[in-house]
Amino acid sequence: MNLRVGDLVEVRGEAEILATLDERGELESLPFMPEMRRFCGRRMTVHKVAHKLCDTISRSGMRRMERAVHLTGARCDGQAHGGCQTACSLYWKEAWLKRVDPDAPETPAEPEPKLLPLLQINARKDEDHYSCQATELLRAAPACLPFRDLGQYVTDVRSGNAGVLAVLRTFLVGLFNRFQGLSKKVLPRRLWIRRGLRWGFIEGRAGKVTPTQKLDLAPGELVRIKSKEEILDTLNDDLLNRGLGFEEEMARYCGRTARVRARVERCLDEKTGRMLSMKSPCIILDDLVCEGVYNASCPREFVPFWREIWLERIEEAR
Repeated sequence: MNLRVGDLVEVRGEAEILATLDERGELESLPFMPEMRRFCGRRMTVHKVAHKLCDTISRSGMRRMERAVHLTGARCDGQAHGGCQTACSLYWKEAWLKRVDPDAPETPAEPEPKLLPLLQINARKDEDHYSCQATELLRAAPACLPFRDLGQYVTDVRSGNAGVLAVLRTFLVGLFNRFQGLSKKVLPRRLWIRRGLRWGFIEGRAGKVTPTQKLDLAPGELVRIKSKEEILDTLNDDLLNRGLGFEEEMARYCGRTARVRARVERCLDEKTGRMLSMKSPCIILDDLVCEGVYNASCPREFVPFWREIWLERIEEAR
């Protein structure tokens, strides 16, 4: 379909989508999830062209995805997956969409659900394990996408995912990170640049036992993200605080103010599909996502989880 960012599409009806799915409720190994049914028949715009994604399961780097997009405002609410609060951006195969004329009448909603029985069966493996798009991405995107594949950067620009300068920046960051990794293997320590750290220069300082803080933040409260230096003092050598990672992409938001969207207590482990209950709830902030600036312009747009110790409450005037 050669979709681009901003194109108007309509999600096909349940009967049309059902005809594209196999007995697992999948198309090209990508599940159509129960949470996606509510968008059937709706008109939406293309937010990103999902021609690639970062592998967060096996850490193999970027992987190639075929004929898929992300739609504006279409994120998983976790209702069919144990209340998972990861809020992943949903993948839509082109076969599930159709181009529409803005002036054409909308397709009426179908009265009888046709997809639900199949999708419910395949969304849950057992009492504590689930299957979703995030857990099956290695099957849906089996081919690795090398950094040296310049076609991916051309697609980023042509699709509208990113501008020329943004793509050039992320390519240069990738080159620098590869130099850093190589220098730590072949050069003596005194010749390393910034101790061989990746761009963004995140290095934990807290030792094995990381500190914690309880603010009891509630949705709607205004917070400020602490400075990078303050956050580095809360991380161990693996850039973790109580098991939760802090990444270079998150450091770009240090010093920013944002509102609390939700407290996260449950999320799926992408590797196993097991539902995890957090001992210490994390925070999701409004409008802050991973933009892939330091990661090959990945269009996946994860929603970062924030420890309360990385935030500070801002008291607003009444």
